[in-house]
Amino acid sequence: MEIIFICILGFLLILACFDLVAGVSNDAVNFLNSAIGAKAAPFKVILGVAAIGIFLGASLSNGMMDVARNGIYNPAYFTFQEVMTICLTAVVTDIILINIFNTLGLPTSTTVSMVFELLGAAFCMAMLKSIDDPSLPMLEMLNTSKALQVIIAIFLSVAVAFFFGSVVQWITRVLFSFNYKKTLPYLAGIFGGIALTSIVYFMLIKGLQESTFAYKDWVNTHTGELVCYCLAVSIVLMQILHWCGINILKIIVLAGTLALSLAFAGNDLVNFIGVPLSGLSAYQDYVANGNGAYDSYLMVANNLPAKTPYIFLLGSGIIMTLALFFSKSAQNVIKTSVNLSRQDDGEETFGSSRIARGLVRTSSGIGNFLEHAVPSRVRLWIDSRFNKQELTLEQGAAFDLVRASVNLVLSGLLIAVGTSFKLPLSTTYVTFMVAMGSSLADRAWGRESAVGRLTGVMSVIGGWFVTAGAAFIIAMVIATIMRYGGFPAMVVLIGVALFLLFNSHLLKRKKDDANDELFVAILNAETPERMWTLLSEHVRLNQTTLLDRVSADYLALTNGIFHEDLKTLRKLRHHLENHKRAFKTMRRKETIGLRRMATDEDVLERNMWFHLGANTCLQMIYALERAAEVGFDHVDNNFNPIPAPYREEFEPIRDRVVDYIAQVHQLIASERMEDAKKAKNMGKELRNIVKDMRKTQMKRTHKIAREDLRASLVYLNLLIETNELLNNLRHLVGYSQQLLDEEAEEA
Repeated sequence: MEIIFICILGFLLILACFDLVAGVSNDAVNFLNSAIGAKAAPFKVILGVAAIGIFLGASLSNGMMDVARNGIYNPAYFTFQEVMTICLTAVVTDIILINIFNTLGLPTSTTVSMVFELLGAAFCMAMLKSIDDPSLPMLEMLNTSKALQVIIAIFLSVAVAFFFGSVVQWITRVLFSFNYKKTLPYLAGIFGGIALTSIVYFMLIKGLQESTFAYKDWVNTHTGELVCYCLAVSIVLMQILHWCGINILKIIVLAGTLALSLAFAGNDLVNFIGVPLSGLSAYQDYVANGNGAYDSYLMVANNLPAKTPYIFLLGSGIIMTLALFFSKSAQNVIKTSVNLSRQDDGEETFGSSRIARGLVRTSSGIGNFLEHAVPSRVRLWIDSRFNKQELTLEQGAAFDLVRASVNLVLSGLLIAVGTSFKLPLSTTYVTFMVAMGSSLADRAWGRESAVGRLTGVMSVIGGWFVTAGAAFIIAMVIATIMRYGGFPAMVVLIGVALFLLFNSHLLKRKKDDANDELFVAILNAETPERMWTLLSEHVRLNQTTLLDRVSADYLALTNGIFHEDLKTLRKLRHHLENHKRAFKTMRRKETIGLRRMATDEDVLERNMWFHLGANTCLQMIYALERAAEVGFDHVDNNFNPIPAPYREEFEPIRDRVVDYIAQVHQLIASERMEDAKKAKNMGKELRNIVKDMRKTQMKRTHKIAREDLRASLVYLNLLIETNELLNNLRHLVGYSQQLLDEEAEEA
């Protein structure tokens, strides 16, 4: 029997390594987004600073491991088998949860998932034990206060961090303005001193609070004196460094990155290895004292404080450091947060929602009211401090160093103050919401982007709440299966978890491959010529992709109508909506790229041909949508089918239309428009044929029997939309020719 528990323990420890990598990948945004978004240093330098913090934080961590051992449930009421079942349930649930959230594209939280997975498993086991033995006090078996603390942490972190992020950033921007280099000489010492002291205070109070740091007791006793001395030294040091020509804001950002990464590794390490180490501790106690009674020996020893072997802390630090350097997922998570807080237009990846639209309208109304309430002179002066024309950005940065400094300093300060008052603030929630609040105060959320960014923020916040409920319910289900299924059920669930783990990595790889790297290259292009080359390629890829979809959808449309295939027509309507949404997203990206070009006559000419081509592409989708709606209603209502003579008449011209779409695709993809005239003539010829067919069908409509009228009108509508499709294809050839000719002339 012991071999089974060894296998379970081995599975837990192996999964701990994956959790360490996944944890760094998902939470790297907490301590990297400000430094990377402001381009405070080269990417490798920022990673190096964060890696030092992660390694030190993980290596010095220890006390937080008690959360997984006895913070959620009272192990003294549970046998060794039940504790191992709870630990295994938490790990399997975590894998299932991550797989589901990755598939649905929803954000998750390691802190929330770990607590509610353990709570769900322990609650289920306690409930079943109470049913078997009513004398057992169910509530005493659980520590529900920890779960309540997590819920309170979410509310406090979201509200407090967003509020103070907005207020502090607004005040800071009024003091510095966007041209901070003009005002920095007067505020360098004071601002830098306060910022650096706040970071040191955060490291002492939060970063090393639960560590094995040898002098932490002395530091806790003399914190006030250390802060005063640090403030005095920092003010003088920062002013001297500024006089020496050193950008102190970059020092502040890198110091803040070090502090947050140290606190993240030191305090969030329990989320990744706490459960496996809890299982290891239970196994060691069982081997020493259990005498083989795995189903009756109680885990009283797990109520004792954790003594994590240093080799596990050191190994965790090494794994987390390597994951930070080599994980592509971490870079994608950082990109999402930076895009949500960037100062100018970027890739709005979260679309729109009704709640976000309502909140933006309400906020606009409040803003208009306040604008009229403030005296005009004061309003004009404040507006001058937010003059984006004076914005000082590093090359390729999403926002400036002032905002990055506020993000890091305020995040650290809020977490440190909350910790000192025993408030359970979360590193993840605070850093994310401070960044969102500061971007709002910096007027980065314009009317064009506010809905998309607010939707993104709400998606992330909602993901935290959904994580709690999903983790609790799934853990209860799995714990029940393991309780009654025994060891065979455990083996099967371990196999399912391994399969899902492998599948989750495949899905993530596919998702990473689908990222629009070309758009990122456009935003990072250093010269207009390079930007235009990349943008032209992006436009061509977008158009050829659309033509592939139009060809497939047109075939599905005609087959669905002629063969009365309701399932195909239903899928087609869904696909057309997705294709339209995807094309609009790509068009928005390309518009952002065009806006970054110089506003000379050549660029304005390109703008015109680009927008005409984009509108033509959308018109093709609209034509297919109209035809699909008419066809779907006809088939769905079980009306008479399209007569066979109509099908025989239409199929040859349908095949020629599909061939014409392929020819246009090849023409645009090749970038050689010598055959553009020939293609336009072919489109004109096809269009004339369809026009004649349409006239013929209109004459038929007046002569056919009444019962065939509906089918005749459906066929007529198909001819009309086919004519519209051909017309837009011809226009697309012409607009692409003009766009490429402009590019060729410039070259």
